[in-house]
Amino acid sequence: MHKFLKGTIVWLLLLTLVYFVTRLVNLTVLPIFTDEAIYIRWSQIGGQDAAWRFISLTDGKQPLFTWMVMASLRVFQDPLFAGRFVSVVAGVVSIIGLYFLAKEIFRKKTVGVFAGLLYLISPFALMYDRLALYDAWVAAFSIWNLYFAILLVRKIRLDIALVLAWTLGLGMLNKTSAFFSLYLLPTTLILFDWKDRTWKRKLLYWFAYVCIAGILSQVIYSILRLSPFFYIISQKDALFVYPFREWIHHPFTFLQGNWRGLFNWLYGYMTWPILIAAYASFVLTGKKFWEKLLLFGWWLGPFLALALFGRVLYPRFILFMTMPLFILAASSFDALFSVFKRKTVSWIFILLLCFQSIYISGRVLFDIKTAPIVRADIGQLISDWPSGWGTNEVVGFLADEAKKGPLAIYSEGTFGLFPYALEIYLVKNPNIEIHGLWPLPLKIPQDMVQSATEKPTYFVSNFTQTKPDWPMQLLDVYPKANNYSVAMRLYRLESPKK
Repeated sequence: MHKFLKGTIVWLLLLTLVYFVTRLVNLTVLPIFTDEAIYIRWSQIGGQDAAWRFISLTDGKQPLFTWMVMASLRVFQDPLFAGRFVSVVAGVVSIIGLYFLAKEIFRKKTVGVFAGLLYLISPFALMYDRLALYDAWVAAFSIWNLYFAILLVRKIRLDIALVLAWTLGLGMLNKTSAFFSLYLLPTTLILFDWKDRTWKRKLLYWFAYVCIAGILSQVIYSILRLSPFFYIISQKDALFVYPFREWIHHPFTFLQGNWRGLFNWLYGYMTWPILIAAYASFVLTGKKFWEKLLLFGWWLGPFLALALFGRVLYPRFILFMTMPLFILAASSFDALFSVFKRKTVSWIFILLLCFQSIYISGRVLFDIKTAPIVRADIGQLISDWPSGWGTNEVVGFLADEAKKGPLAIYSEGTFGLFPYALEIYLVKNPNIEIHGLWPLPLKIPQDMVQSATEKPTYFVSNFTQTKPDWPMQLLDVYPKANNYSVAMRLYRLESPKK
């Protein structure tokens, strides 16, 4: 037992150490983008005013992630680092969870180590462990939900059910996607010991414990009902996923297109070699077939549901679904060690399978502007208007100008990157006024004219790529990475002639 614990701790420490190196290096090189600005600003507001701790519900988002960012903001001075560090922590929880989940399923420590290594080098995990978004924690909770669900069906104990209730409930407080873990609990019966003489009694206990876990998770989730904005969650979910009453009128209209798009994102981030290794786990060895089938189902079920019901999709939506595939691929890697007698050959073969993932991850870390990630994320994070290139320069310029005296800044937008990115860094500066405008009027607003007569007044545009017909001077243009057709622009309003 002591030797087992010693080996486990050593491997987990090594994985965690290398993990932090890969996640923290150049963590803030990629500028803040639209969704990050929203969540970090919510966290600032909620952290400063207890009445707004549920502020994310005003936009239909569960608050657990913003609560964690509120705590992180008290530790780290840079708001962007604070927000992204919360996701870094989620990745640690995921990599440890994958280790224990894989070891529990296959009863082999090496499978757990390979699962952790695959997560470590994965471009998919790397991208979202380094962004201030909900999805890294969605993946973390999904791993531990499956782990405790498997423990429950194998050992059938009340204490395990109580822990499962907490992981389910906390996951639901983070994002609606966590409900998949609750819906998939019956599938774990595939691992139930039906040959046991007392299987009927054990099955009854299992059912009772699952009901307890499900009910308690809903009690935890009901904390959100304390907010009058709880109802907005279902409205927001309906923007991304078709409600059944709408879906039934066109049940398979979008299935093919959604499936193709989701699968393109899947192999774009997981890479073909790792995906093939995951699927090959059924062929390389016939052992643990039902365990592999369970893992496959926990990937395929949510994936197919999103393809069927998805209305507005982003690559990050499938991150949590890919976690079982890491374990399936890890079991294939473990099987390779029995195929080749010389372990050096096994390692070379494994490195070849991992080469594409390592290459993409290296580019993400050190050359994000040209990293070969999926096209949808390139637009969102790097080369289109939601990305934040130019934000640091605008904030720095305004902070320097504010040292000379009062000024005003008007931004294109009232929700999103602007004005939130400006507010995150400058709202506490007494010399800076921040105003949002949307939509942009054809004629310059009178309050901007008045402001320009009293103090230096600036305008920053990000979405509209044409200059408004207003009396102002272009100060600088900040292209979105290497895309010079889309840029952030900073203007200074001309003082009206007296």
